[in-house]
Amino acid sequence: MTEKTYNTYLDILKHELQPALGCTEPIAIAYAAAKARETLGDMPERMFVSCSGNIIKNVKGVIVPNAGGLRGIEVAATLGVVGGDPTRKLEALVNVTKDDIQRTRQLIAAGYCTCSLAENVPALFIRIQVRKGEEEATVTIENSHTHIASITRNGETVFSSHQTVANASTEATPEQDPRQQLTVARIIEFADSMRVEDVRGILERQIDCNVAIAQEGLSNSYGIGVGKTLLKRYDASDVRIRARAKAAAGSDARMSGCPMPVVINSGSGNQGITVSLPVVEYAEELQSSKEELLRALAVANLIAIHQKQYIGSLSAFCGAVCAATGAACGISYLHGGRYEAISKTIIDTLANVGGIVCDGAKPSCAAKISSALDAAILGFEMGTEEGKAFNNGEGLVKQDVEATIRSFGRVGKDGMKTTDQEILHIMME
Repeated sequence: MTEKTYNTYLDILKHELQPALGCTEPIAIAYAAAKARETLGDMPERMFVSCSGNIIKNVKGVIVPNAGGLRGIEVAATLGVVGGDPTRKLEALVNVTKDDIQRTRQLIAAGYCTCSLAENVPALFIRIQVRKGEEEATVTIENSHTHIASITRNGETVFSSHQTVANASTEATPEQDPRQQLTVARIIEFADSMRVEDVRGILERQIDCNVAIAQEGLSNSYGIGVGKTLLKRYDASDVRIRARAKAAAGSDARMSGCPMPVVINSGSGNQGITVSLPVVEYAEELQSSKEELLRALAVANLIAIHQKQYIGSLSAFCGAVCAATGAACGISYLHGGRYEAISKTIIDTLANVGGIVCDGAKPSCAAKISSALDAAILGFEMGTEEGKAFNNGEGLVKQDVEATIRSFGRVGKDGMKTTDQEILHIMME
C-alpha cells in the first residue's frame, strides 16, 4: 500500500468517526439552527425550517437529546436556536439548560417555528431561515450532517461550499470523495500494515463512548429494552447474544434521548454502535490484544463505510445492515480471517438481510440492529468458519465481493427510492 493510499484511508477514519450527541438528524437540525442564530447575531423572532423527506422521517419518532423528553423537528430547531452551540457541531445541544428547554416549550406552543417538506433536493437537506425585524439569515446543510453548503445574511452570500443542489447528483471523483478508493482487499491491507498509534485516539474514543452508552442502556429503562430482553431471554454466556445485546442496548438508550455521546459511522450513531460493540465483545471473549482489537475495528469501520458510499447518507435501506456486515468482518479478522473469508462473510450477510427497510429513527432501531447482527454473525460463521458463500447469480449476489457490494448499493440508492417516498407518505398521514 502506498503512503498516499494509507493516508487516504486514515483520513476517512478521522473524518467519519466523529462524536455525536443523540440521533444525528435532529442534532444536524439543531446545529444548523444554532449557526443561523449566530449568523443573524441576535435571538430570532421567527424561524422557518425546510427539510428533505429522509430528514423528516428520521426526526419524527426520535427523542431529541437534552430536550426533556421532547421530540420532533420543531423541538430540535428551536432548542438549537435557544441554547445550541454551533462550534460543537453534532454535539450542539451538549450545554443546554432547563431554562432553555422551558423557553423551547413556550416558543413551540406560540407557533414560533414553521416546518415544511423540501422537494427536489438531496436526500440529506436542511435549510433554516431565521428573522428578526428586517434582518434575516439562512443556513443550508446538504449531503452530510455537518456540511454547510451555504450561509446567507439579508440575501447576500456569506459562505458557499460550491456544492449546490444543482450538482449534488453529479458523480464525485475519487479525489473529491476518497471513499471511492476503498476496496475490501485494500482495507485488509491497511489494517494489517497500519501504525497503531495513527488510529489509537480515534478508535479508543469509539470504544469508550459506545461501550458507555451500551452499559447505560443495559442498566436503565430505555425504549422497550431490546438489549436487556436479549440477555434475559437468551443465554447471556453466549458471545453472540452479548454482542447483539450490547449494540441493541446502546440504541435503546440513544433513540430514547440519552444525552451520552456516541462515535458515529457513515453519519449515524446507530451504525457506529452496531459496527463497533460486537467487535469489542468478541475481542474480550477471545482475549485479543488491544492492538488486534484496533486493527479489527479499522476493518469493521471501513467495510461499513465502503458499503454505505454506494447507498448514500439516507435511504430506505437500513444502515444497520451495512454496519452489522462491517462488524462481522471485524469479528472475522479477529479469528484470522483475511480477504477470502471476509469476502464470503460480506456476501453471506448481504444475501440474507440486504433490504431491511428504514422507517426512520426511533426505538425499534434497536430491534433491527439485533436482527442485522444475528444475520451478520451467521454470515461470519458460514463465510469464515465454514468457508461457504452464496454463488454468483443467486439473487443479488454477483461474481465477486466488490460487485456484490455495488449490487446491494444499487438497490439501496436507486431501487428503493419509491419505497422511501411511500414510507414518508405513510408516516406523514
